[in-house]
Amino acid sequence: KGRKLIGWDEILQGGLAPEATVMSWQGFEGGVAAARSEHHAVMTPVSHCYFNIYQGDPATEPTSFRGLITLEKVYSFEPVPQELTPEEGKYIIGAQGCLWTEYVTDGKTAEYMILPRLTALSEVVWSSPESRTWEGFITRLPKMMERFDALDLAHYTP
Repeated sequence: KGRKLIGWDEILQGGLAPEATVMSWQGFEGGVAAARSEHHAVMTPVSHCYFNIYQGDPATEPTSFRGLITLEKVYSFEPVPQELTPEEGKYIIGAQGCLWTEYVTDGKTAEYMILPRLTALSEVVWSSPESRTWEGFITRLPKMMERFDALDLAHYTP
């Protein structure tokens, strides 16, 4: 029926079905293993792409999972792991930001948890590494924050 399997990186443990795609969340290793076995992977490592983790001081942030994933940490993310060859790197088909909602009680809290980190992830995924810099991003960020405000979107202010 035209369906294809996609699964969290635990599916690597039992051997991959033909054409299975791996969602590499536990780190980068799942994506590397998938690419090296000529399977597609979507990179979503908890270290950079989980937006249900604090982005600032827990004393002033909405209740969240422990840890800290700052805007700069998200921006430093490289979806294609360096240890892959250019040919293997072609199997990394993208990245995903995740927001688990155990502590998210409403839409405004969800907006706050993802913004502006989703903006950083978007630029990382949609542009080449050589075309982006942290300094350029933070120079453009105030204009994006104005857009968030004009749309009445809740967001973290770095």
